[in-house]
Amino acid sequence: MKLSDEQIGFFKHNGYLIVPGALEGAACAAARDRLWGSLPSNTGLVRADPATHVGPFTPAERSVDALDLRDGYRWQVRHFGTEAGLIDLVFSPHMQSIAECLLGAGSLRKPIIDGSPMGTQGSAWPGGPVDPALDNDGVRGIYCTLPYGAKPREPDIAHTDGHPFNLGIVGLINDVPPDGGAFKVWPGSHRRLYPTFAMRYDQPRIPYYAHLPSHKGILHTDAYLAELAQLQADTQPVDCHGRSGDVVFWHHRLAHMAGHNYSTVIREAVLYDFCKTDLDQCRLDPAGGDMWRDWSPAVQAATENYSASFAAQQRLVQ
Repeated sequence: MKLSDEQIGFFKHNGYLIVPGALEGAACAAARDRLWGSLPSNTGLVRADPATHVGPFTPAERSVDALDLRDGYRWQVRHFGTEAGLIDLVFSPHMQSIAECLLGAGSLRKPIIDGSPMGTQGSAWPGGPVDPALDNDGVRGIYCTLPYGAKPREPDIAHTDGHPFNLGIVGLINDVPPDGGAFKVWPGSHRRLYPTFAMRYDQPRIPYYAHLPSHKGILHTDAYLAELAQLQADTQPVDCHGRSGDVVFWHHRLAHMAGHNYSTVIREAVLYDFCKTDLDQCRLDPAGGDMWRDWSPAVQAATENYSASFAAQQRLVQ
């Protein structure tokens, strides 16, 4: 598949692009089967009974295993992230062609079937998140959000990812209605945040030491923190809901979040990071400069023009 000039221009300006039906239908169905088949025998979740899908998980059902997380309203399965079926879902010829339109022909690093899944080494630091780039040869996994039920509404909180990659995807493997937790993005935030980072692709971190436990995790510049706060004040996030097979492609510096699920259905999505084969060299280069230097000639030349009707198709709030 070749992206149109309008699609590429929209991505360049807004930092995301929804491509309907980019994932093959039968492969989405197989991924759903694999997800539900991974549940332990003591689970209260019954696939055919939506009444059991409302969160949170009970203490008896809770799992803090990084490869198989069930905690609160989050259900994240990573242990099958390098199985052939899941890799073929996100790295199909169709998906590769879309990614290459944005990153360049022949530029993609291939995932490794039966390699090491994300979460193999646990969290990035005690009590911290799992690093998507640490010992991960495949997809991040299938990430689900249980319906919130009567839980009070919460504010939308934006963040950016601190690990090195080029292009992220969130692929819906089942229908997700509006306000169903699909994926939320702050349009245009990649252009505003890019100059505030200390590194081109990474974010610096303080290592964890047991005898010096007060400081650990990602370091943010003052400029980044100020701009992120301003974004939350002046930019309305976009709810990227959609049908099974729809994919959100997003820039690695885009502010985003996993949406809150106020619907009656579980949000089921597969997450993957496209990386270029030269990423290791590019991440050593100084921050700043042309933010599109490492992207395809089509992206570099794009004029960022798109119609109002196309913006509406992309859920963009005008």
